[in-house]
Amino acid sequence: KPRKHFRRGPPHLQIRAPNKDSKAGTQDGAEERAGASKAAHQEGDLQRTAISWRGAVIEPEQDSELSSRKAETPTKPSVLPAMVQNRPAHPNYRQKGVVDVFLHAWKGYRKFAWGHDELKPVSRSFSEWFGLGLTLIDALDTMWILGLRKEFEEARKWVSKKLHFEKNVDVNLFESTIRVLGGLLSAYHLSGDSLFLRKAEDFGNRLMPAFRTPSQIPYSDVNIGTGVAHPPRWTSDSTVAEVTSIQLEFRELSRLTGVKKFQEAVEKVTKHIHSLSGKKDGLVPMFINTHSGLFTHLGVFTLGARADSYYEYLLKQWIQGGKKETQLLEDYIEAIEGIKTHLLQRSEPSKLIFVGELAHGRFSTKMDHLVCFLPGTLALGVHHGLPADHMQLARELMETCYQMNRQMETGLSPEIVHFNLYSQPGHRDIEVKPADRHNLLRPETVESLFYLYRLTGDRKYQDWGWEILQSFSRFTRVPSGGYSSINNVRDPQKPEPRDKMESFFLGETLKYLYLLFSDDPDLLSLDTYVFNTEAHPLPIWTPA
Repeated sequence: KPRKHFRRGPPHLQIRAPNKDSKAGTQDGAEERAGASKAAHQEGDLQRTAISWRGAVIEPEQDSELSSRKAETPTKPSVLPAMVQNRPAHPNYRQKGVVDVFLHAWKGYRKFAWGHDELKPVSRSFSEWFGLGLTLIDALDTMWILGLRKEFEEARKWVSKKLHFEKNVDVNLFESTIRVLGGLLSAYHLSGDSLFLRKAEDFGNRLMPAFRTPSQIPYSDVNIGTGVAHPPRWTSDSTVAEVTSIQLEFRELSRLTGVKKFQEAVEKVTKHIHSLSGKKDGLVPMFINTHSGLFTHLGVFTLGARADSYYEYLLKQWIQGGKKETQLLEDYIEAIEGIKTHLLQRSEPSKLIFVGELAHGRFSTKMDHLVCFLPGTLALGVHHGLPADHMQLARELMETCYQMNRQMETGLSPEIVHFNLYSQPGHRDIEVKPADRHNLLRPETVESLFYLYRLTGDRKYQDWGWEILQSFSRFTRVPSGGYSSINNVRDPQKPEPRDKMESFFLGETLKYLYLLFSDDPDLLSLDTYVFNTEAHPLPIWTPA
């Protein structure tokens, strides 16, 4: 058994198993059912084509043990340390800074976009994607962790009375799974309120038609009211990250409800992906055809959009299942070796290590900000006993991701950068094309900073996160409430707000910053919880 490296804090806390009727009252349940029965008629013919702007983000891989195993016995919600169950008595000044930012963002959402998907803070309005209150659902567990009980209870009331799924609307399977299903499941575990589990099971059932394809590789989109699923309008392909980054959530839903179909559906996908040809030393192509079940666009490998979370979920499923599914672990380690062999280079003149892309044997120095999930994932693996050299790579990549922020005039990373491989007078390590200068309030850098600080204790990671939070406050804050994505991280005088606050700013970015600034290793212990790719904590099934 591999030794644990860089461990901090006590061993796993025992997770007790779920009480489906813990807190939600019968009145809420009746209101919920009554409202749902008429929601479809109210929605009329509202049709939306959901396109994943992230371009696919997670993924797992599973071995034969998992598919042959029956669904776990339903368990009670997790029992968290008192610091989470009750508002932290003495949050430090940096945590208070995060709470202040959250409350300002929430003020804008509550005033101008309540119950809608996302706030448009500049125009003081809202935008709809699925019509499911995405920002509110994404923020439930963040409010609980930050101790914002009044705001949480108000949001809980909206979920009880207004969140219904009998809507004639298309949702993206991946995005709705990680945000809505993941958000409801984590809210259930943290609060113990079975309202959230009932909603999660209803929603999970409505996503299942997406798996009715010739290959059982799910379609990208499904209408949660009619049950009609389809691929994007322009192709019959799904992205690999999207079909492999829903497993944590569906597996947990089966464990909690005792309904096997959720887990079985995603395990078939995992087994199928594992068996496919077209990989390169554990690296996977970005697309898979839902009819043939084969990879398409062969020879192109990236850790950015459309592939990134595949690698993340390999490790996290292995952790979630109690480190019993060895095929997941083997695939993850093989992929990390593939990354080292094919995608790592050093820039000039500072020799920053970065993760590029490979297209038909040709290396590109392009790196998405999305790739900055990798340092944290590597560190998490080391914490759970994987090779110690992964931590050295994590530290070096963390430095690179920090520099992607620090070297910009606003202190905020652009969406995409290119690295210089050759030293030339006047050239920096990092270059940014005009079309790539935007910042969407993404979490990946601060996510990895959280893991690196939690697992090493090096306070420079807290300092780096504080710099980034201050930059968000300085360049993205909208006075009337909310924070806006910006078009130009290179111009501090005119960053050009894009008038959109992504739901993940509250669901991920601020949550990870709050946890980064905590010195309590038991606050959502990494021995007890695994975070989905939307930062929603789910319990590890069998803590060691």
